Amino acid sequence: MSASRNSAPANSVHTNKEGTTLLGHPRGLVILFFTEMWERFSYYGMRGLLILYLTQHFLFSDERSNVIYGAYTALVYVMTIIGGTLADRYLGSRKAVTFGAILLVLGHCGMAFEGSGSRQIMEYNGAQYQLALDGRGGDANQIVLSPLGQSTISFNEGATLMLVTDPAAVGLPASIPVAAFTTRNETETFYLNIMYLSLGLIIAGVGFLKANISTIVGALYGFGDTRRDSGFTIFYMGINLGAFLSSVLCGTLGIVYGWKYGFGLAGIGMVFGLTIFLKYQHWLEGKAEPPDMVRLQQKVAGPLTVEMMCYLTGIGIIAFSMLLVMNAHLVNEAYVGFLGLIIFAVLIGYSFTSCHGDERDRMLAAIYFILAQIPFWALFEQAGSSLNLFTDRLVDRTMLGWSVPSPVFQALNALFIVIFAPIMAWMWVALARKNLNPSAPVKFALGVFMAGLGFLALVAGIKLSGSGLTAVYFIFLIYWVHTIGELMVSPVGLSAVTKLAPVKAVGMTMGAWFLYSGLANYLSGIIAATTGAETIGGQLADTAAAKATYIDVYSGVGYIAMGVAVVMLLIAPLIKKMMHGAE
Repeated sequence: MSASRNSAPANSVHTNKEGTTLLGHPRGLVILFFTEMWERFSYYGMRGLLILYLTQHFLFSDERSNVIYGAYTALVYVMTIIGGTLADRYLGSRKAVTFGAILLVLGHCGMAFEGSGSRQIMEYNGAQYQLALDGRGGDANQIVLSPLGQSTISFNEGATLMLVTDPAAVGLPASIPVAAFTTRNETETFYLNIMYLSLGLIIAGVGFLKANISTIVGALYGFGDTRRDSGFTIFYMGINLGAFLSSVLCGTLGIVYGWKYGFGLAGIGMVFGLTIFLKYQHWLEGKAEPPDMVRLQQKVAGPLTVEMMCYLTGIGIIAFSMLLVMNAHLVNEAYVGFLGLIIFAVLIGYSFTSCHGDERDRMLAAIYFILAQIPFWALFEQAGSSLNLFTDRLVDRTMLGWSVPSPVFQALNALFIVIFAPIMAWMWVALARKNLNPSAPVKFALGVFMAGLGFLALVAGIKLSGSGLTAVYFIFLIYWVHTIGELMVSPVGLSAVTKLAPVKAVGMTMGAWFLYSGLANYLSGIIAATTGAETIGGQLADTAAAKATYIDVYSGVGYIAMGVAVVMLLIAPLIKKMMHGAE
């Protein structure tokens, strides 16, 4: 890690005119590192379990579960715009992060209150039987419970419900055609609403914390401070460390021991993050305080101050997000597309009314990057939804004698970033010395191409598996390909947008970046919903049909993404010209 020329040796704490340093960096970076690490720990721990929780605990269909997941991840990005704006104008980053962390603690802890979930009742020949699982994840066996509580293990094969042990024990024949029985779900509404409320709390919490904690990192370093890039690199490592640990620990606990333990550990992680931030926030040395404390305490509605109104806005975000996620399956996709068109029109209008010459060209180039991220994230974010379900149900997850829970595989993305980010950073520098470093538009096109290529590689693995389970190394492969693509899209796009947007419009442009990231996540949920398979008691009803659906959908989106990438590659010289040297 780099240090400024006035900093102390790397193994000491030193105070100078720039403030107290630790390991050559402002000591406030340590607080932000661990706060964000634990926030990402809680977020990715819950995220890895969510789709399985919806399909197995509450017995939602694959289609509805994927749409809920897409709406949830979309709102997480969109609400950062509101949280960031309130912090910039009124609250300041420290208060916004504290409020967001409190909401996150409440939300993640709320997810641990699972109740009994839903029951699926099968009606056959005038009798009723409960279909249940004896565990969680793809390794759980299905159990058929009679009204008297007797049980027998069963599994689904093709279009027939097969009973493995003595079917007479529950008064059923050895096999039952699917057309001969009906099912219905009975749900504990109270605990279902607790889940929706918890998701609303998490959405609002991330909205207030995510963007603002990054702002504090930047505020720790003065203009021209050579330690800035190194500081953000360290901070980024904290994000990936939290994501890696939570995918392994929360994923294992949630599947092996119980949903509440996985979600509960995610909540405990956020408690650690909040505690660290509150106890050591003085290390930030006033760099994240409100812009105008007097204005913040002004009364605007009776006894309500500006600060209170900001917090009430957060409560409004919770309620709005809860209702939207609850009814995500009823939201018409056209409304989301219309919102995207409105924002696009605003950006284009700004470019032609408020920008001129090279500045206008750069703003248009920034809009290009904002829009071009959509196909990448729409495919990349399948990791937590359809790809998670595919890994759980249709992959041979046995490694070294252990059937690895599917959420654990989401740790691969963070692991590959830690391994390959330094390598790619070195590679770009080496290529630049030889004038061979690809331009930002070319890197972006390659990233989108990798998103499509990853799914085509997985499709090849599905086809090779025949009627059996897909080999686990194809899951390693798709995560690796997608991570390399991410390293060509995410840092490149963020850097390009901040450089290309006019100084007076950087905030608006970055807000648009996150908004379209959110829309891409919503589109991801729509794509994932098309992979939905028929389930009985939370397990696949027809494995062959499910594999065929995955092949069709993943092949389609893979070829589309690669086609879009080719078009992006063709227009890359034009976009580079519009950037006017802002590389």
